[in-house]
Amino acid sequence: MGKQMTEMLKGTLEGIVLAILSGQSAYGYEITAQLRDQGFSDIAEGTVYALLIRIEQRGLVDVEKVPSEKGPPRKMYALNTQGHAYLAEFWRTWSFLTERLEQLRKGGR
Repeated sequence: MGKQMTEMLKGTLEGIVLAILSGQSAYGYEITAQLRDQGFSDIAEGTVYALLIRIEQRGLVDVEKVPSEKGPPRKMYALNTQGHAYLAEFWRTWSFLTERLEQLRKGGR
């Protein structure tokens, strides 16, 4: 992944993870696997775990510890009401930006 892609991804990864969680609850490794399945192969697990801590601290997700067959309990993350509202705002902002960027790309103002 190039430097430009990495920088752009930093600004959107939170929304991407919240979008994944809007479909179903998941734990960190599952989220990382889904990101890789979507083509985000260079994202480190540590990046995802740090982001999950931040969104938990901001109250965007509910966390439940569930038993694991292999080791300690896993933290399952589920998008809560505040997280759904934040994700809706993310999508509104995303739509605004992509429309404006497309206009610029086509030479418009």
